[in-house]
Amino acid sequence: MSQVKLNLIAAACENMGIGAKGTLPWRLKKEMAYFTTMTTKVSSPSKVNAVIMGRITWDCIPLKYRPLKDRLNIVMTRHVEKVKETVPEGVVVVPGLDEAIKYIDGREDVESTWVIGGSHIYQAAMAHPNCGKIYLTEIQKSFNCDTFFPNIDKQQFHLVDEEEVPEERQVEGDISYYFRVYKRL
Repeated sequence: MSQVKLNLIAAACENMGIGAKGTLPWRLKKEMAYFTTMTTKVSSPSKVNAVIMGRITWDCIPLKYRPLKDRLNIVMTRHVEKVKETVPEGVVVVPGLDEAIKYIDGREDVESTWVIGGSHIYQAAMAHPNCGKIYLTEIQKSFNCDTFFPNIDKQQFHLVDEEEVPEERQVEGDISYYFRVYKRL
């Protein structure tokens, strides 16, 4: 059994929307900083975190931020050879979640693994036995979205308090949100 624990991280609005037309429907600087901190923070300077995403999510990251720095970027796609030709050196391209986990398992330098989207990748990760926690920013507002976060099975995942995650309501402009963590039982 693989030791790789999958953490999912996403921000979703009231209707569980996570994206619209290939972009985030909101601009939340503090929420984005939280995402960056959570996915880059390591306890040992010799380690790095891995971020696993689908090809569409990869394509939606603005060029100047690609690949996400200080993280091992892993892109999942059915078109491995085609995508391999288009990504910068150091970006790993795999056909599926099991291959991503196997790749990470083979490395000594990966501390945490974060699944960062999109919808189908989240779905696969939540169903995977290695899924440990879901870090979900719950935005207290509705937006028009075309991409959604899968339903969280509350029989399998329970809301927990995490030391490093602020409990209080966050406010940016006219949008308020909460950082939530769901842990698999």
